[in-house]
Parts: sequence; C-alpha cells; structure tokens
Amino acid sequence: MSRIVILGGGESGTGAAVLAKKQGFDVFLSDKGKLGKDYAEMLRKWDIPFEEGGHSEELILNADEVIKSPGIPNSAPLIQKLTSQGTHIISEIEFAGRYDRARRICITGSNGKTTTTSLIYHLLSQAGLNVGLGGNIGKSYAYQVATSDHDIYVLEISSFQLDNMYDFKADIAIITNITPDHLDRYNHDMEEYVKAKFRITRNMSSEDCFIFCSDDEITINHLNKIVVKAKQLPFTQKTEVAQGAFVKDDKIVIRYQDSECDMYIRELALGGRHNVYNSMAAAIAAKVMDIDNGTIREALSSFQPVEHRLEKVASVGGVLYVNDSKATNVDAAWYALECQKQPVVWIVGGTDKGNDYSSLVPLAREKVRAMVCMGVDNHKFHESFDGVVPEIVEASSAHEAVQLASRLAKKGDVVLLSPCCASFDLFRNYEDRGEQFKAEVRKL
Repeated sequence: MSRIVILGGGESGTGAAVLAKKQGFDVFLSDKGKLGKDYAEMLRKWDIPFEEGGHSEELILNADEVIKSPGIPNSAPLIQKLTSQGTHIISEIEFAGRYDRARRICITGSNGKTTTTSLIYHLLSQAGLNVGLGGNIGKSYAYQVATSDHDIYVLEISSFQLDNMYDFKADIAIITNITPDHLDRYNHDMEEYVKAKFRITRNMSSEDCFIFCSDDEITINHLNKIVVKAKQLPFTQKTEVAQGAFVKDDKIVIRYQDSECDMYIRELALGGRHNVYNSMAAAIAAKVMDIDNGTIREALSSFQPVEHRLEKVASVGGVLYVNDSKATNVDAAWYALECQKQPVVWIVGGTDKGNDYSSLVPLAREKVRAMVCMGVDNHKFHESFDGVVPEIVEASSAHEAVQLASRLAKKGDVVLLSPCCASFDLFRNYEDRGEQFKAEVRKL
C-alpha cells in the first residue's frame, strides 16, 4: 500500500487526507501548528492518523508521495529534505484531479479571481447545472471529489497551488490579469511568478479554451513565450475582437463561435471598471458552456458581491464603511480606490510582500483624506504617503483602526479597509481581518 503524507491540516490538507483514505492509501497528516477543531474532528471521523504542533521527520521522509499545503514555501527545510531525496511533492488540486472526471473551469490571476470564480459558479448554478465550487475558495476540491459527484467544478487556483501541479488539466482556463504579487515566494523574480500563473494552461488541447485579458500587458507579453494549444478567447475594453468579449456602445458584447450576447454595463450587478473585466471573463466561460443569453444576463445582474471584496458593511453617521480585506496587493487596492466617488479614510497595512506603492500615490492624493496604518511595521507607508495624504495615524488592532477612522471621517466620506498587504502580522488571515473590521464597525 502506497504511503501518502499530507503536510498542512487546513481545508486543503484535510480534504486531500479524506480523498487519499477513500482511495485506499496509507495516509498520515502532519501540521506544524495547531489544527482547527473541525479539521481534527474530520480526521478522527475518517480514522486518519495525524500530528499537530510539529513534524516527526521519520514519519514523513518515508512517504511515497507528499501532498503539500499551498501555504508552505518550497524553501521550508522539510520540503528541501524531501526534494533532495527525490520524493514527489504535489498539490491537493493535482491529487484530486486524478480521481475526478468532471469538466473543470479553472481561474487564476493576481486580482479578480475570487469574484470571477464566484460569478461563473453563480451563472452555472442559475442554469441548473450540477456544479461544485472549490480550490482557493469554498470547500476543498479533494474533499468534494471524495464525497460528492459534480458534473462540473469551478476552481479558483492560486499560484501556490499551481506550483505543484503537473498532470492536472483545465477544460477552460482563465487568467484574469497578472500584476506583481507574492514576489517574496518567487525569489523577487516577476518572470517566475508569471510562469507559475501560466501553469494553469498546462496539458490543454485544441479542444479546450483559454480566456485572458488582452489589455493586460504582462499576460500578452508572455503569451508568445508560452505554448498554449487551447482556443484563445480574449476579453478587452480597448478594441473589438472576433471571438471573446469587448465593450461597445456602453454594452459588453460576448462572441463565441456563431453566437453573440450583449448586455448594458449599467445592468451588471458589480460596478467599477475591474468588474466589467470580471463579468466579461465569466460570460465567455458561460457561453463556452452553452448557457443561454437570458440566463447570462439575469445571472450577471443578480450576483451578490463576494465577502471581504468591496463589501458594504454599514453606514454610521453618514459615513459608509467598506470591507475590502481581500485586497492583499497593490493592484487590488488601486481598483478599490479607483471606484470610490467620495473622500476616503483609508485603512492599510499588514505583512509587506515586497510592495511598491508608487502607483497608488496619484489616487491617494486625489481621493484620500486620511490614512490609518494598521500593522506592526508601517514605515513603507510613511515613506510613500507622508506629504501626499494630509493625516496619517497608526493602529495596532482592528478596534483601534475603526475608532481612529470614525473620528477622522466626515459625513459623506467612505472608510475603506483595503490593506495592500497580507494579514499575518495581526490576524490569522484576510477573512479574520475582515470579520474583525466588520464586528468593530457594528459596535460604533
């Protein structure tokens, strides 16, 4: 019996453990930290041996194959040992793909991937299809393959999940855009990061479809360097395309094969230029899946925004509080600021990933009344925005940040949590940061 060891016992690792057990492997899960109560209970229920609070190397180095949590970098000492002894290391997505015969729509990108994934899932659900939502969002893909039977999966896949994928194949692959992000995990080399994103097109054939933003320079510059055999379906707001999606006369127009669908931009549920891109990408995928025009229009107009992504929390004393905790990089924060029409009190900060904030300076000068830096080390924000934003203050918790922001904001302002950074200095993850922000706003 082959031995599979899973490193990391979160959503991804626990799901992979359940699938490995169901497939008859000798399974062991190891987590350096403490497992969540639900995950520990699930492992006991499936009778899967595990350890937490540290790794026992003798129980790991004898694995035939290792499934690694996307959060563990390849530079971790244990991963280095496994690699040097020739142990095959894969991701949960790669593993689950071996046992799944469903059609797969896979989405990656620096920004917009959660919204686009959720939009496509909403579109296919509205059309009455038997569809699962997974990857970097929702329930673990491996757990769903083990316990349910979907005809289609819509999978959000991060670059970290793509890193250890080899034989997995998407039927429809989408890259929303590529901007500098997570460069600390890619030796501060943009080329490495871009190649990681393009792994989503691996193993695709001429029967498959690759959907991408032709307005995104980085994507286009690499398209010629990477062999993509799939049908190419661009989306753009700058020109007209024969196949794909574009903007014309205040409408989005989607063309696939001999079929065309159009819809007024004002009817889209999601506002902002970036969401026009997300809506176009989702609509192309729906067209490829043969969803009728009426369902596409209805779904794109009824979609509810994703939690922690420009989520309106409450209006208090004439001030609107917006939770954009998922904006963990510069580009995401740029979109969040760009679509604000009122003066902004901007809450930023967290774990810096090698960010360059210069692209945000013009927007900050134009729109931001005050900044609250919520983080352990805020010196880079001061270097970038001192003299640009009239008032900059420091906070070391969500409570303090919301209190300060509420004092700085005037009636008609927007308090925007759009941090530009990872959350790990003060919070467990971006969801925890967003939840704490919302809880504090509701106390005002």
